[in-house]
Amino acid sequence: MKTTVYNQKLEQTGELELNPAIFEITPVVELMQLAVRIQLANARQGSANTKTRGEVRGGGKKPWKQKGTGNARAGSIRSPIWRHGGITFGPRANRNHEMKMNQKQWRKALYMTLSDKAAEKNFLVFSELEMKAPKTKEMSAWVSNISKNIAKSAKKFLLVIPKNNEAIVKSANNLKNVKVIFANSLNVVDIMNSDAVLATQGSLPIIEKTYLK
Repeated sequence: MKTTVYNQKLEQTGELELNPAIFEITPVVELMQLAVRIQLANARQGSANTKTRGEVRGGGKKPWKQKGTGNARAGSIRSPIWRHGGITFGPRANRNHEMKMNQKQWRKALYMTLSDKAAEKNFLVFSELEMKAPKTKEMSAWVSNISKNIAKSAKKFLLVIPKNNEAIVKSANNLKNVKVIFANSLNVVDIMNSDAVLATQGSLPIIEKTYLK
């Protein structure tokens, strides 16, 4: 699959052949959905925690005697059926939300998301991207021009760079519609959440080296 290469001024500088082993894979919705579900599950903190009747403060004394009051029998004011009592089957902090997916499946799902972007002309390659200093205004204007002139339906962008570039990362930090990611740290969720993937040409060899094994 061939794609157009743009420079930083959004001028066409040529064409590039994308690796078919990554960018020409037929999407399987079920596998992509599974990869997203597993990634989101593994990202959960699992910090939600409710107290059982044994952990709620108070309730050590029997509210009233067993017989003769006309009330139902009660042993503790912290019973789960009482207001302010313990919680039955509530979330616990020790719950493990981790799910597993074998590496071959995960890579296949990643290829599918990249192939889907490339097929829709939403995987854009740039010959270079340089910024001498962090400038949020410049980054905002750049992605705005891309949205107007190239990827006309795109509002959210995933910017793929080969290595850490402080000026680029800081320029995008304050933009809600731009996320910067390194070429060796791609994931299915970030790609699917973006309308267009903006990759520098230097990122492509790293993607192939990292994920084609």
